[in-house]
Amino acid sequence: MTSQTTVEKALQDDAAAPPAKGLRGHPWLTLISVAIGVMMVALDGTIVAIANPAIQKDLGATFAQIQWITNGYFLALAVTLITAGKLGDRFGHRQTFLIGVTGFAAASGAIGFSDSVTLVVTFRVLQGLFGALLMPAALGLLRATFPAEKLNMAIGIWGMVIGASTAGGPILGGLLVQHVSWQSVFFINVPVGVIALIIGFVILKDHRAENAPKSFDVLGIALLSTAMFCLVWALIKAPAWGWGDAKVWIFLGASLVAFVLFGFWETKVREPLIPMTLFRSVPLTAGTILMVLMAIAFMGGLFFVTFYLQNVHGMSPVDAGLHLLPLTGMMIVGSPLAGAMITKVGPRIPLAGGMALTAVAMYGMSTLATDTSSLIMSIWFAMLGLGLAPVMVGATEVIVGNAPMELSGVAGGLQQAAMQIGGSLGTAVLGAVMASKVDSDLAGNWADAGLPPFKGDQLDQASQAVQLGMGPVPPHAPAALADKINAVAHDTFMSGMGLACLVACGVAAVAIFVALLTKRGANAEAGAGAAHI
Repeated sequence: MTSQTTVEKALQDDAAAPPAKGLRGHPWLTLISVAIGVMMVALDGTIVAIANPAIQKDLGATFAQIQWITNGYFLALAVTLITAGKLGDRFGHRQTFLIGVTGFAAASGAIGFSDSVTLVVTFRVLQGLFGALLMPAALGLLRATFPAEKLNMAIGIWGMVIGASTAGGPILGGLLVQHVSWQSVFFINVPVGVIALIIGFVILKDHRAENAPKSFDVLGIALLSTAMFCLVWALIKAPAWGWGDAKVWIFLGASLVAFVLFGFWETKVREPLIPMTLFRSVPLTAGTILMVLMAIAFMGGLFFVTFYLQNVHGMSPVDAGLHLLPLTGMMIVGSPLAGAMITKVGPRIPLAGGMALTAVAMYGMSTLATDTSSLIMSIWFAMLGLGLAPVMVGATEVIVGNAPMELSGVAGGLQQAAMQIGGSLGTAVLGAVMASKVDSDLAGNWADAGLPPFKGDQLDQASQAVQLGMGPVPPHAPAALADKINAVAHDTFMSGMGLACLVACGVAAVAIFVALLTKRGANAEAGAGAAHI
């Protein structure tokens, strides 16, 4: 298909859906409706981490079980996002979104009433599955509802909601756990879900492309789900198993084989889950890669910042969340501004500039020390938020805007899956960098401080504590000894965090060049052209 044909097709799609009159299908009301639903999913990505210690204490859970409260959610979300997007393309994004909202809110309420960790993990997996239905459908609804020339602004506000919810999770979670209960972290989703459901029934309008898929690629779904599961599972388990463990590489190898088989099968089936021709679009492919690289730098770097604030600086979860407000604030302010800028000049310059700012911010974060002031921290956090805003908005528009209308759900799932994989990859890889640096430095730093030598497996146990910014202080240790151990632990942690942030800086720098391969989606070009007719 030539670019001219693509533009003509996009114009026809836009013409097929004239501007809505009244409430149903109103673009900005549609944005409010989907934003409320998306807020629940984004918030749950970080808010639950604050509740985990209280859940562990109340339900008597093991460390492995607590990990599964988070891992089960992200695994279900990552594995099913693209398939869920296809369901929206097939049955309509309105129905898929409303089912996702209902199921997510119901699963949240069930977690609040759970009296065992097994039930909590089970309903967290269900949360992930329903969240996977909700997120791509939201993007599909925005793509189908907004005029092409206003799509970037809509995605900007959508990205602002995700960024604010993700960064605001620790603050809200800390307040709820501290003043109410850990159950309230989940119960809060019930009224929010009810509001999103009621507004959705009244406002959302079903849009289906004329050539939407009529069948299911069952084998493709199975192969892609297997590939995604093996990849994310390996990334989740690598920190515990170790990157040298054969099981990690068996799962990574199985993932690669499944991805290759999936790609081969998609070229043979009549209605593929993801047409491989989609990736002939260099901008779409670049946007997907850019989303992965952005998530590696952002999620991986932010993972250590929470430990830095709480365990090195001794802040409470609420105080740590408040110190991240410059990051949240810049994403809230920057996302709609980025949408307006991308509409005016296209995505290439804002995306490259955003990743350059992100690289500078990650370099700045690599210079943080145990005594860094809140002002200096705030500068780097604010710069990170300002850099991420155009990338979150622009890469999303590049992916969704360069996909055909009938594949907008799949494109939305692809965008979200890329973000989830990038986040898991960033946490795993940068976690390995941190672990390697701590392992290489801890024994020497310990000896230089004149502390008693380690015996048996004490070094491994101490290293695991130091990787979280905690000092391995023995019970009933004298205050002077505890202070010396904590000083060594914090200095060693900072060296590991500094190296991890430098790696994240390098990833962001590479992403600058990937950003130069992007361009405005065909539908946006069509809208811009239509505006001048």
